Amino acid sequence: MSTCSRIFADTTQINNCKELLQLKQPVFTELAHVISLSGNEVRLKILFLLQQENELCPCDLSDILGMTIPAISQHLRKLKDGNIIKSRKSGQTIFYSLCDTSLLLPLFNLLQTPLTTESI
Repeated sequence: MSTCSRIFADTTQINNCKELLQLKQPVFTELAHVISLSGNEVRLKILFLLQQENELCPCDLSDILGMTIPAISQHLRKLKDGNIIKSRKSGQTIFYSLCDTSLLLPLFNLLQTPLTTESI
């Protein structure tokens, strides 16, 4: 309960906002999960690259990011365990791709926009 004192409370607005939050709760939960896993700069870069290229193997990511394959694999494991990416095996190579881009797409679209002095 709020302890602020005010004379007029817009109960309609308050109830509408509560209903909206309740309706959107599953999206908030999923988005918080995705943000917590992608909050690491390397994992965010991996997700961005997977969105751009559709799928990549750990060797490619290692070369692109200048990291060891074990380090890349550790990040991929966290993303896969979080159901943000999926894998497919082709011979000895495992390729990774995004499970769903709908929550991340607006963020990645921001990365496509050139930076201007007004946006900084």
